[in-house]
Amino acid sequence: MNGNGQGTLAIVTSSATPPRRRDAARTRQLLLDAARRRFATAGYAETTVRHIADDAGVNVALISRYFASKEGLFEAALTASFTELRAAAGDVDPAAIPETIAEQIIGQSGDAGPSHALLLILRSSGDEKADQIRLRFLQMFAEKLAKGAQLQGGSPDILRAQIVLATAIGVTLLRATHLEPLASTSAADLTAPLRDVVTALTRHPTPGTP
Repeated sequence: MNGNGQGTLAIVTSSATPPRRRDAARTRQLLLDAARRRFATAGYAETTVRHIADDAGVNVALISRYFASKEGLFEAALTASFTELRAAAGDVDPAAIPETIAEQIIGQSGDAGPSHALLLILRSSGDEKADQIRLRFLQMFAEKLAKGAQLQGGSPDILRAQIVLATAIGVTLLRATHLEPLASTSAADLTAPLRDVVTALTRHPTPGTP
């Protein structure tokens, strides 16, 4: 080391840790998960961007960076939920439809799980574009249920599938009100009564019966 301490300075500089880069994808996912929980439980009108940012543990300004606005974040939350449920509805063995619906109602992924996805699609946004996305998804999901149940097509079959979907959403809403024993039932216990509903709605009547 020389007299002016330059050697010491060189050692400190070479051992300094470079600043960590923000993980943009992780931050975006944290915001999206927090938004899905908030919008599903509190609704669109009662949720603020500050709530979501605080839940995610990030700066509120990052919502504008990744989603442009509260409306953009709500649309992204809807899209994520629709993608999740669409995957669950695709290529389901007809015999497994009651189990699949029960698992979606109960939720298998914690706070950001499918039950929040079902609640989220019911929340009023006040945004026309987001509401149109909601309506398209509900129609698509009913069509997949009809196909999965091996219905023969046509308005009556889609209607029956929509009633199955309405049952699933209604059960989800009642669970959210903590109505017992529905609120604490397991997916396994919920499957049997759901099977009765699905069977009654999707069974084709035999010729000559009403």
